[in-house]
Amino acid sequence: MAAGASRLPPRLTTLAVFSSSPTPNPNRRRTRLPPISISMDPALADPAHVQALMLACAHSCAIRLPAPPGAAARTEPVDIRKLRTALAHSFLVVSVFCGARFLELEDGDGADDRRFLGLELGLGLGRRGEQRLVGFGRAVSDVGLTASVHDVVVHPSLQRRGIGRKILEKITRVLHSRGIYDISALCTGKERPFFESCGFDDDAMGSTTMMYTKSIQK
Repeated sequence: MAAGASRLPPRLTTLAVFSSSPTPNPNRRRTRLPPISISMDPALADPAHVQALMLACAHSCAIRLPAPPGAAARTEPVDIRKLRTALAHSFLVVSVFCGARFLELEDGDGADDRRFLGLELGLGLGRRGEQRLVGFGRAVSDVGLTASVHDVVVHPSLQRRGIGRKILEKITRVLHSRGIYDISALCTGKERPFFESCGFDDDAMGSTTMMYTKSIQK
């Protein structure tokens, strides 16, 4: 690894869906999943709750630029006004909820665990009755030819349980039902194995993602 590699932002790649038969991941841990409910009702995607979930997952929607030398990487909360607009203009959103009592059991009954899950501070996961937002994903589309997947996140306490896979299955199934098969996803190198296991792969045309940065470079 190069000496300056730690200062570089996560590498973003574009993957495109080609197969409805995802590649199994033999290293994927299978653990019991607590009861969840999945909704595609955009009214249930509260921007504040989505923002808090993204922050809990260290998911950033900011432009990825190299950090200044010696600066530690930080995840800033996504601008709530911009997030609200993004959700309103998304082609579809998928929200996953889990009962708060199951989350407490997952991570124990201590105060530290409740704070980590946002159960005690009231700002971690959001409510839907007695349920909490633990997973989210959305897609944008021209409603004719192409679509792209964004912001697929699952709370750290429930990752590796198949929730992210369920989110992507919902999104791709709806897009395919509308005759949209050119589906891309923007992901980091760390996220790439997950998307590949869900049926994404390199673009057959060999294209790659480039971010326009001329107007924001300092």
